[in-house]
Amino acid sequence: MKRLSIQLKVTLWFTLLMVGLGCMAMAVLLYAGGQTAQGEIQSLMMRMADTGSREMDGEDGLLEIDDDLEYFRDGVYLSVYDTAGLPRYGAVPRQFDNSVPFADGQMRTAAGADGQHWYVYDTRVTVTGFGDVWLRTVAAAGQVDSTIASLVRLALVALPFYVLASALSGYFVTKRALGPVRRITQTAREIGRGDDLSRRIDLGPGRDEVHTLAAEFDAMFARLEEAFEGEKQFTSDASHELRTPTAVILSQCEDALENAATLDEAKDALRTVEGQAQKMAALISQLLTLARTDPARRKLHLEPVDLSGLAAAVAEQMEEAAGARQITLTADIRPGLTVRGDETMLMRLLINLLDNAVKYGRPGGRVRLTLTASADGRKVCGSVEDDGVGIAPEQLPLVWKRFWQADPARSGEGAGLGLAMVQWIAAAHGGTVHAESVPGTGSAFSFVLPVDGPGGEDLEGKEET
Repeated sequence: MKRLSIQLKVTLWFTLLMVGLGCMAMAVLLYAGGQTAQGEIQSLMMRMADTGSREMDGEDGLLEIDDDLEYFRDGVYLSVYDTAGLPRYGAVPRQFDNSVPFADGQMRTAAGADGQHWYVYDTRVTVTGFGDVWLRTVAAAGQVDSTIASLVRLALVALPFYVLASALSGYFVTKRALGPVRRITQTAREIGRGDDLSRRIDLGPGRDEVHTLAAEFDAMFARLEEAFEGEKQFTSDASHELRTPTAVILSQCEDALENAATLDEAKDALRTVEGQAQKMAALISQLLTLARTDPARRKLHLEPVDLSGLAAAVAEQMEEAAGARQITLTADIRPGLTVRGDETMLMRLLINLLDNAVKYGRPGGRVRLTLTASADGRKVCGSVEDDGVGIAPEQLPLVWKRFWQADPARSGEGAGLGLAMVQWIAAAHGGTVHAESVPGTGSAFSFVLPVDGPGGEDLEGKEET
């Protein structure tokens, strides 16, 4: 049974159910038919006896019976007896025991000598001018059994055709109902064999469970396709970013080994190698962080964080980098703002936003960090604004993509991972980020974080220690 397909199982159960229901219906019909046949026979017996009582008359002690009185109709026999039990008119079945005593107005069953059973109905009638007589009607009880037996034989003949019709109808109904499931299976098998995640089941509109399942599969395939394409792009971009410093390191090492004649020349080559190695280390660190952005693998260490103090410390830390480009860094931070989050990640969010503003800000310009609370006090709102080159409107949605840079000519200043990390860190804390920019005027990156942490709930006991 376990090896059968769902279609065959459903067909088998459907057939058994239909056969069971058919047998129950036939049993009810046979019982009702038997009761009806028995009632009709007994009713005919009583009607014939009543008719006979009206078709008799007496004159001068003689019994006169109308010639039109039927003594046999539809298996029912009518006979007339005097009070001494002598037959005067009619007939009885040959196998009937005529010694059965009379009983006025009673329908009863009597057994014959050969074991056959009979329905017997007697009525006593007083005939004017003659006296009392007995009217008896007799019918074979086996007539009902014969009727039922005929119905049973008919049912047994029809049963195989009924079973076959039930099985075929169940098979075709389940085949049609499970057609979308086979389509889902076939599509999944083709995707698995050909690695073509662009395939979709596409059952079309529908509200039943199978259409809902197909829609969920299509959505899952879309997410898988997006994830795989993202991984491929991520691998390609990471390889591209790592290739340049690797090539520089190799060339400097080869040049130093072949051409360095003095210690100073060797040190110059080592400094270049060190700079490229540091760039690679920073890139690998960012890649590692981004690789853990799956919430199932990267759990935050949640604790109360003084975001005001953290923002002030980061702003002070970035003043040196801003000063190197003659950029004025100002901080407008509301004191006492605390959120529940991962301090290291929140620090990374602030550093990345400020570093991005300084890097792409206008030399001699300004960068402003603001931090305040929402009106209801349940969220902390922050922003980093600069007056730098700005970003074109069509490029603004791309700033959150990994390795994307608005100015490719300045790719040596970073790997293009900072804002992608900012977006993930904000989302991991249950917050959001938003970017606004006007080319030639500047950009503003804002974020909103819930005070109570991800989901706005107390996460005590859920922290990773």
